[in-house]
Amino acid sequence: MQWGVLSMVALGGALGSLIRYLVAGAVQPAWWPGFPFGIFVVNITGGLAMGLIVALAALKLNLTPELRAFLTTGILGGYTTFSTFSLDSAMLMERGAYAQAGAYVIGSVVLSVMALFAGLWIVRVLYA
Repeated sequence: MQWGVLSMVALGGALGSLIRYLVAGAVQPAWWPGFPFGIFVVNITGGLAMGLIVALAALKLNLTPELRAFLTTGILGGYTTFSTFSLDSAMLMERGAYAQAGAYVIGSVVLSVMALFAGLWIVRVLYA
């Protein structure tokens, strides 16, 4: 890895995380506090932004590796990792690997939620 790319990922990640915090807080309606609407919007807009950036980079823009890493892995990775998940899923589908895409989507969602519950359980067993 080049230090220039790594520093751009770090800078973009910090900026993306700040943007996620601000957008999610601004979008979350007071009348629907039990649903994570702010993060829901962040995930959808992050997927849209990833699609726009990747398509523009492939068809129109000549991005340096540093700028590409800053925008995708950095800003969008900090904004939402769901955008990267969405891109990976779309790439599998575009390659015609539908079974792999289905397994990736279902497995990622189900296993990630299960892993979260496992982490909660482990801490509760150890510290409760």
